[in-house]
Amino acid sequence: MKVDTSRKGYKWEVVMLLWVAFFLNQADRQAFNIVLPQIQQHLGASDSTMGLLSTLFNVFYAIVVPFAGYYADRLSRSRQIWISVLIFSTATLLTGFSGGIFSLILFRCFGMGLGQGMFGPTYTGIIASYHDSSTRARAMSLHQTSYYLGVITCGFLAGWMAENFGWKYAFFLFGGLGILFTAVLAARLKDKPADPAQAAVKADSPSLPSAIAAFFKVPTAVCMLVAYCGLIFGLNGYLTWMPKYMKDTFDLSLSSAGFHSMFWTHAAAFIGVLAAGIISDRIAAANGGRKNRLLVQAAGLLLASPCIVLMGVSHSFVLVCAALAGFGFFRAFFDAGTYAVLYDVIDAKYYSLSSAILILFGFGIGSLAPWILGIISDNFGLSGGIASLAAVWVVASLALILARIAFFEKDAKKIQQ
Repeated sequence: MKVDTSRKGYKWEVVMLLWVAFFLNQADRQAFNIVLPQIQQHLGASDSTMGLLSTLFNVFYAIVVPFAGYYADRLSRSRQIWISVLIFSTATLLTGFSGGIFSLILFRCFGMGLGQGMFGPTYTGIIASYHDSSTRARAMSLHQTSYYLGVITCGFLAGWMAENFGWKYAFFLFGGLGILFTAVLAARLKDKPADPAQAAVKADSPSLPSAIAAFFKVPTAVCMLVAYCGLIFGLNGYLTWMPKYMKDTFDLSLSSAGFHSMFWTHAAAFIGVLAAGIISDRIAAANGGRKNRLLVQAAGLLLASPCIVLMGVSHSFVLVCAALAGFGFFRAFFDAGTYAVLYDVIDAKYYSLSSAILILFGFGIGSLAPWILGIISDNFGLSGGIASLAAVWVVASLALILARIAFFEKDAKKIQQ
């Protein structure tokens, strides 16, 4: 069946197709974090060993993304999307058959890292190609809600299935659904046809090293990279260890700990990212307002930082849940503007690669968080480790403020020339 990509509403169909794909992406990823205590008991492993498994996934993921971003910009983004969903869904299904550390590394770390690494830098390029600056932040924000809903619903479902049937069945379910959805993506998701000038540029794309060099010549992009590394470091620490921390601290069941550790954060973030997307686009529409998207992002990280401290040090269940909600709501203001800001200062031919560079360094550096917090937990407990993530986000916010004050206007003008 031929797909009419010129149809007025197709650009929003693209967002919704990618919404479902990203939902499954996050379901597959978060299932491991929720059932981690059962897997740990099954393996008889220490906290540092389980943290290392999460770190290895992020390392494999980070290694794949620059190559995936480079070839997505040169070849077909839509084809790379459905192939990536097929790979990470198959790897998720096979994770359910894992019986030891080696098979978990093979399927969870390598297989998932390969498939999700192909997906990460590619979907933003497709959305950006169909949505100009007038709707781009809203499209990105709408798409981002799949992350929040995926973590909430699939986190709870994975915990419930683990308690009632065993930890393997969540991987069977989510992996199977992803394999089925691959057929829908292959049939409906198409690249936006390029005009002759764009096609000529694509055919004459620069080499990977020169494309990476072009990214690092843009100071605003480098500042965004520093901030993104801080964001992911904090999120990886939270996503990996908060369910176990709440289970141990408040004596919760696996499903209850999975629900509370994820629901309050991501329900609030769902509201926050929609509000932030509208605010960001309105700011961008104002005269000279695009640079103020950076202030919106910086404010989000700064306001989320005290919430992170409370998450780690408070022994009140109500206060921790409130802190999780504040953490989620304010961090969403960063999520809404990341690619909208980046694509204002990066040439269109580098869209997927620039996303890949963010992910490469963000998850490469952020991959250390689960392992570091695991070591801290083995020796001192998780509380201080979680609270210390706030300092990382304060540093990240300062990088964004620097970009707003010193670099954005110059970098954006170069793209317009």
